[in-house]
This record gives sequence, C-alpha cells and structure tokens, in this order.
Amino acid sequence: MLLADLLDGLHYQCRGGGSVDVDIREVTSDSRRVMAGDLFICISGLHSDGHDFLDVVIKSKVRAVVVAEDIFAEKFSADNTLLSNNSLTIIEVKCTRYAMAIIAANRYRHPAKELKTVAITGTKGKTTTAYMIKSVLEQGGYRVGLIGTIEVIVGEHRYPAFNTTPESLLLHRYLREMADEGMDIVVIETSSQGFKLHRTAGIIFDIGIFTNLSPDHIGYGEHTDFDEYRECKSMLFRQCRIGLVNHDDEYCEQIIAASTCEIIRYRVMDDKDTQMSPSANLFAAHLCASALSLYRENDSIGIKFVVSGCVELAVNIAIPGRFGVYNALAAILTGHYLGVSAADITHALQTIRVKGRAEMIAVTDRFIVLIDYAHNALSLESLLLSLREYQPQRLVCLFGCGGNRDRERRLQMGRISGELADFSIITSDNPRNEEPQAIIDDIRSGIEATAGEFVEIIDRSEAIAYALGNGRSGDIIVLAGKGHEDYQEIKGQRYPMDERDIIKQLCRQNSY
Repeated sequence: MLLADLLDGLHYQCRGGGSVDVDIREVTSDSRRVMAGDLFICISGLHSDGHDFLDVVIKSKVRAVVVAEDIFAEKFSADNTLLSNNSLTIIEVKCTRYAMAIIAANRYRHPAKELKTVAITGTKGKTTTAYMIKSVLEQGGYRVGLIGTIEVIVGEHRYPAFNTTPESLLLHRYLREMADEGMDIVVIETSSQGFKLHRTAGIIFDIGIFTNLSPDHIGYGEHTDFDEYRECKSMLFRQCRIGLVNHDDEYCEQIIAASTCEIIRYRVMDDKDTQMSPSANLFAAHLCASALSLYRENDSIGIKFVVSGCVELAVNIAIPGRFGVYNALAAILTGHYLGVSAADITHALQTIRVKGRAEMIAVTDRFIVLIDYAHNALSLESLLLSLREYQPQRLVCLFGCGGNRDRERRLQMGRISGELADFSIITSDNPRNEEPQAIIDDIRSGIEATAGEFVEIIDRSEAIAYALGNGRSGDIIVLAGKGHEDYQEIKGQRYPMDERDIIKQLCRQNSY
C-alpha cells in the first residue's frame, strides 16, 4: 500500500530524503517485529519509547517512520544522520498514537464503516452489558462480533483479550476480519485508557453507551485524577451518532455536557418515582424500569422488572442486583434501535449468562455459588451489597488480591469483606512476583479492623474446597477476583487454573 494512502486524513510533515509515494509492506509499532519495507510508528509507552529504537529499525531497512514532532525535535535536532538518509521517509505528527489509529483505519480499508458499531463505556458493567447486547442482537437475527475484556469473538473464532480496548492496529485488524466474515454488528468495550491513548480515534460509532462512573483507574500509568478519567469517558459522546446514557448516575450530565450526538436516557424508578405521573417519568428518561422484584430459585438468583417507555415488556434476568437492571436497559434500548422485537429481547435476557460476571455455578440446591471478577474495593462492595439483598443465611466471600499492586487496595478489600460478608476466606489471586502470604497479611489487616470472621488458606484450590465443604443451607458463596480468568500468575508465569474446573472436580469427589 502506498504511504500516501496510509496517511490519508492525517496532518503531517514529510522530512528526510524519502517520499510518501513509496510502497509499504506492513505497519508496526513493535521494533522486535519490524522488517525491510515496513512503516514503523514510534509510540511512547509506560515502560519504553519507540523513538529510542530508531537506530535499530533503520538498520532493518524500514521504508518510513512516524515520529512525534516534539520528541523528534528534542532528540534528533542536532543529528542530521536521519535527515540525510535519502532512502528513509520521516513523517512528523503531533501525536503518534492518534496517527496510528488513522493509519490503521486506512491500512485495513476502514472496516468500521462496513459494520454497525456499538461502543460501551463506564466504570462497571461494560462486559455484562456487551454480552447482553450480543445475545439480544443475535436473537434478532444479526451476526455479532465482540471486542472486550474477556475475549474477542469473530464468528466461530475466539481470541484472548490483552486490553479492554485493543491498540488501534489490532482493533482494525479484528474489525476487518469481522467485515470479511460477513458480520453485521460489532459490540466494543471502550475503556478510558482506550480513549486517552486514541485507540478508537477516527471511528464514529452508531451507538455509544454510558453505564456508570465512579473513581477508578487513577494512579501511575493510568489517569492523573478523577477529572481526567471522567473526561476520557465523555469522549465517546463526541464520537457516536446516538448516545444511550444512565440517567440515574450522578455524573451523567457531566459525561454528556459536551456531547455532539442524540442523547437517549434510561433509568430505574424507585418507590417515590411511582407516585409521579407516567409522563413525568418518561420526560426524565426514554426508557424506565419499575416494579423490581428479587427472586431466588434453587441454585439461582435474579431479578424481575417491568420496562415502559419506547419499549414495553416484562423482564426476568438470572443476574443478581439492581446493577443488572441498568445493564439490561442499555441492551433493550440497543436492540430497539436496531430493530429487534420485544419478544426476542425478552427471550435473550432470560437466557443470558456472562462468564465471570455474577456467574452462577450449579453445585447443590442447598446453597448458591457465584464466580465474579470483582477484584478491587469498588466492585467487591457493589457485588456484596447486591447479594445481601437476597438475605442469605450467610454471605461467604472468598477472595485475594493481585501482587505488584497498591497495598491500600488490599486493606480496603479486607475491610469491605469484613463489613459486608458474614464469613471471609482469604486466599491467593495472582500473586505475581510477591509472596502470597505477604499479600494475605495486608488483607488481614483490613479485615481485623472489622468484626468480620475469616480464615486464611493460601492455596486457592484448597480454599474453594473449604468453602464448598463448609457451605450451609441458604448460604450464598461468592468466589471473587478471578472471574473469567483461567490461570494464576506466579513469579512471572501463568499456570492453568479455572475455578469452574476446580468446582467440577470437587463435585465429582463429594456430595454437597
């Protein structure tokens, strides 16, 4: 492909002795994969900077490089070697990450324009909402691809996910595969980091969804403060045609303040709202859920509710808690705007199950076992508060914390489990390069500040066996932290470990 075609729509300056009228073999930002004839894009990352590898990639006889104008001026203004290389084209841009997104779209022939695109952002609920939407749209007859936290799904192909929103070159490669496979729609989880690093730049989504917002992902390598985090989330609504937003979230108005799209609101009616006239409720939101009712049946719990507004239906989802209602409302609206019938929407939501998101595992009729990805204080608190509403005989929380992470997170998770669970089982999560016992000691400090009862069992498999073996009638047992993950990371290596497999083996060996 001609370099000039790859740069189409991008503001740049051409430096050096080369030209934009040259053929490019491939585009990469990885200096380890670069080959002769490639275009190399210098990306400044958390641990390394592609500009530092220019000498290496030039020796590989790349045809062109994309550099950031400020970094290039600072590092190479006194070095004329690059500029005098008549075989090398140097493209200067303001932001190489933004440039990479535009180049990626050109490289893969703008696949997003061949698909209907649905993007979801928010602190919690992105993954569950994405799978709900996928289920609803497939029930309506669409072929649906998914790009998210758990995996990438293209027809029958499934790929592991390394970031919630992939880097732009990989994102557009997936989109091209979907378009070539004849997919109709793609559902994409769009993270705040994805927006901050311009991974979706240049894409105008057909539908954008905002689930909720709370302080998260703030610190080294993420966001400098909550204001930046919120601003990055809000970028979606300057990048989509229709915005579906959670009217009840306290930050909703700030998220959509600078929006350029049509805004459609959804909400949940509380008891006080039922005293208002229907027209008043529908003025505040286009879609409302009311008459919420929790249910518990054998080894399953969920919630029932009624939807009114632009769609009228009764819904039953086997996902516990109020947060599941908000996720379902976003899925209902998406299905409605893409032409899915109310009957198909209802059926899809009744049967939806999401791996590692309040995922119920059949063990016994005596107690309920769930696996959930809650791996920080915010998500663990939300999960346990939701489960308490079902009034279990005991709420048992098995969890650990990741190694090489903030120690404060461990104290907070320990405190929350101690306050909200009746019994906590402290175990290992992904200890990484830390000693598991040291992590457990930190968690214990948090629990000991409460009156909560707990036990420590370092080996996670043994901890799960203890939880099931000591389960009582009416208990809800939640295995928190691992969710969809099927491995445990120890000392730089990933070892196979899927909690579902552990439970299956325990059920074969024991009668619960």
